This record gives sequence, structure tokens and C-alpha cells, in this order.
Amino acid sequence: MTDTTPSGTTHAGTTPNPPRRTPHFVSQEPWDPYVADKLTAEQERYYMAGQWKLMWWRFRRHKPAVVSMVFLLLMYFSTFISEFIAPYDLHTRHSRYIFAAPQGVHLFHEGSFLGPFVYGLKMERDPATLQRIYSPDTTKPQKLRFFCLGESYEFWGMIEGRFHFVCPPEDGTLFLLGTDRLGRDMFSRIVYAARISLTIGVIGIALSFALALILGGLAGYYGGWIDSVVQRLTEIIKSFPHLPLWLALSAALPVTWSPLLVYFGITIILALLDWPGLGRAVRSKLLSLREEDYAAAAQMMGAKPARIIGRHLLPGFMSHLIASATLSIPSMILAETALSFLGLGLRPPITSWGVLLNEATDINVVAVNWWLMLPVVPVILVILAYQFMGDGMRDAADPYA
Repeated sequence: MTDTTPSGTTHAGTTPNPPRRTPHFVSQEPWDPYVADKLTAEQERYYMAGQWKLMWWRFRRHKPAVVSMVFLLLMYFSTFISEFIAPYDLHTRHSRYIFAAPQGVHLFHEGSFLGPFVYGLKMERDPATLQRIYSPDTTKPQKLRFFCLGESYEFWGMIEGRFHFVCPPEDGTLFLLGTDRLGRDMFSRIVYAARISLTIGVIGIALSFALALILGGLAGYYGGWIDSVVQRLTEIIKSFPHLPLWLALSAALPVTWSPLLVYFGITIILALLDWPGLGRAVRSKLLSLREEDYAAAAQMMGAKPARIIGRHLLPGFMSHLIASATLSIPSMILAETALSFLGLGLRPPITSWGVLLNEATDINVVAVNWWLMLPVVPVILVILAYQFMGDGMRDAADPYA
């Protein structure tokens, strides 16, 4: 029996109202299985890009690294045309202008625009010390010549030439950074020295990089006694303090060697002492990557170890190695500069920034002729540029971070 209310509605045993039926709908649009995963043009460009393109996009966002890269490219480009940039030859002497102060470049003379020019130098003797004192002769402005014929030179020691970017005025001088104790133009010598100091870092790191890939690759892929031998070798090299070892090995170079042999000898010494850091990085990466499925598949298909390492394993972390190698180049340049500054590295007639600084070891001379310390400026700028660029490359090496 069911209770009823006065209104006639039931309380017990009642069923709820049935839900409203959704009207049937059939879309007339063509079926697209990827409609939910549509990508914008920018997203598709990002997801379809390769690793190196992603690295370049990330590197471009690091503004100091980009500026540093442009600066270094200009510096290295200048090493190819040093003869064209320098107004004088590397060994040209001006006996009348020993320890001459830098000549400033001016545009206006007595309120009139003349274009780039310098004032001639007047020489006087200090009656107390008998030293030469040079002062500008403001009555005789001397206009500079651009893209002109000047001193003859041998381009890379092979081609005779006389064409220069800038030449001294007719019957005048152009000492932008002063002269040294033999009257040689410091600006020209710094330009020529860049060719040696910059290339020794690149060649040295190339040799070090090759040693690290070979020895680190063998130790990481094969393991066992090969790994033990390579590890002990790296520990022995790392245990020696580098500066005394550099000094000892540099002093052991025969004095009868030609400047070119000394150059390559210093480069090899720096490379032999720098590879353990990169070698350990290669070893640690290969120890983990050699167990991956794609490496095992390549091995079962009959690929040789050299192909597995070079084709399948190394490309996976080559970007990190390049960034690490870039950060190692400044240490090479500083090492050569330090050795040459101490007189145990490169020796004249080869000229590097360290050789130029070696002439500024007398504090009494530097106190009077401060421009002899100017070769330290490009060293500082190049080292900072490499550091900024290396930081940018290290961040770009992991574009998905």
C-alpha cells in the first residue's frame, strides 16, 4: 500500500524523471584525426628544427656571446690581412723616434675640418736626464692616406705588395700606439703579433681535442685495462703544477731550433698538458652511452668500434665538447703569453703578444713609456670574448633546457 499526499503525489517507490535526451548531431565537416593537435607555424618550425638549428636560436638570445663571436671573427679575419692593416712592416725601425709617444688622430685644425690627420713630432732633450722628449707640432697637420701604396711587404711571405689600409703622411710618421726601444711602431707589431697569439690557441686546442677524443674514446668504450692506463696517465699529468712543467718543457727546447720549430714545439707542449680535462669528459659520456640500445644494435649488426664511437656515440654530446673546447682556448693563449713574457716561450724574430710584453719587464721603462704595456689590452679583450662566447655555447648546447 502506498501513502499519498493530499496533492496525490507519492513519496515511496517513486522513480526519478528520466534525463533529457541529447539531440543527435552529425558534423558535416571532413574528418581530421589531428584536429586537436594543430600547431601554429612557429610551433611547427620549432618542433621540426634540428639540434644545431635549435642551438643557434638559443645562442642568438645570448647577446654578450653574439657580440663576442663577432669580435673574435673580426680579430681572426685581421690575422689573414695583417700586412694590409699595419702601416709599417714588423721590423721597420725609426732611429729618430725611439720611445716616441702615441700620435693622436684629429679631424679639426684651428676650427676647420681637415679629415683624419696627425700632428708631427718635435724632439727635445731633457737636460737633466738626456732623455728624448717628443711633443706634437701643432703648426703642421699631416693628413693620413687611406687605401694607399706604402711600405713594401711580402703577403704571408709569398706575394710582394705595397697596398695598405692606412699609410703615414707624406714625409711624416704614424705611430698610433707609440714606438719601442728600437723605434718600431707598436700598433703594427701588435697587429702582426695577433697572428701568432691567436693561432697558437686554435692549433693547440685542435691537437688537445684530437687527443681527448682518441684516448678518452678508447677508455670509455673498451674499459678494462685500457681505461686504467688512460686514467692513470691523466692523473699523473693533472698532478703536476702546470706552470713549472711549462717552464721546464719550454726550457728543454733546443736553442738551435728555428722560430717555426719553436712555435710548433710550444703548441705541442700546451696541447699535451691540456687534453686530460676533455679526455675525462669524453670517457664519462661514452661509459654511459655505450650501454644504450642503439649502440648495442649497431654492434650486433657488425659495425666496427671506430664507427660506433664516431658515428653513433660522439655526435650525441659533441656540442658539449665544442663548448668545453672553446672555454679552453683562453688558457692556451694565456699560457703562451706567460711563457713568452718570462722569456721561455717564443723568441724573436717571431712576435707574439707575450714577446711584446717581455720588452716591458723593466718597471723604470714602463713608468715613463706606459704605451709599452698596451699589448695586454688585446689579450684581455680576447680572453673576455672567449669566456662570454663559451658561456653562450654552453647554454646553447642544451637547447631543450
